[in-house]
Amino acid sequence: MTRQILFALFAWLLIPNAWAAAPLAPAPWAPSDINMSVHKVGPQSYYVEGLLEEASRANEGFIANAGFVITREGVVVFDTLGSPALGDRLIVEIRKLTEQPIRRVIVSHYHADHFYGIPAFRRIGADIWADTRAHGYLNSSAAAERLDQRKLIIGPWLGPDFRLPMPDRWLDKPESFTMGGVTFSLRYLGSAHSPEDLTMLVEPDGVLYSGDIVYAGRVPFIGDADTRLWLTAIDRLLAIPARVMVPGHGPASMDLQRDARLTRDYLKFLRQQMGAAAQNFETFDEAYDKVDWSRFSAEPTFDAANRRNAYNVYLQMEQEMLGGKE
Repeated sequence: MTRQILFALFAWLLIPNAWAAAPLAPAPWAPSDINMSVHKVGPQSYYVEGLLEEASRANEGFIANAGFVITREGVVVFDTLGSPALGDRLIVEIRKLTEQPIRRVIVSHYHADHFYGIPAFRRIGADIWADTRAHGYLNSSAAAERLDQRKLIIGPWLGPDFRLPMPDRWLDKPESFTMGGVTFSLRYLGSAHSPEDLTMLVEPDGVLYSGDIVYAGRVPFIGDADTRLWLTAIDRLLAIPARVMVPGHGPASMDLQRDARLTRDYLKFLRQQMGAAAQNFETFDEAYDKVDWSRFSAEPTFDAANRRNAYNVYLQMEQEMLGGKE
């Protein structure tokens, strides 16, 4: 290599963000053109709001929220949405507001609608953080089954070789960091919607990204969550001093106590109704058909989620009863 070529290469490397400016190879997934509006909730804090629906081909799996915070030294993202294609769409929206590099991604929990977008952010050099308790899910049959289901529904936007993406750093304790004069506080509030639920408080903005500990405007997806611990986690969440809460689903809240009520009341109602059925040795079908669900039946996703939720809580209440838990 000649001296002139070496000098040119060295000079190019000195250009700020030269590597970041280099064109990326074509993505292996289909591009998304889904509408994605950005909402500002603080001086530096934003989020995009997923649809209050179950994942489908029509919505491309865009059913959850993701947030981002712009600092003078880079961008921090909270959750990556439900596919690499949606992750790319989020990056496009961030780029409309700033040229700062996207440096870090915090994953609230390892459910498909929140972390399948990781490959899009890894392609641009972002550092991915998640709680270590996600190992349990990633090594489970449930994770494999969910992946197979999502491939059938939104396969083109995942790409042909999509695998469950790992983080770059596993967190096992509370973590705070500062970027561009902005302090971020990551808190694990105990097992709730998932075993690894992380929240992020943007301290100067007073914005709390809650993940799926709270749902707004729809009934939650319970899966195998421990609803007793989930209720405790909600109380811990509401003790965090925040001005605005961005939930994992639904619109941002300026009244945290009020807007956590749907999730809390729904979980309590399920536990009361299914707990009584377990105590009375009723079958699930008998118990379910007797319940007056009108309080929640108008909520989006009720028809898709409620029976499964009730059945999972019925089994949970049986286990609590046999185990002597209050």
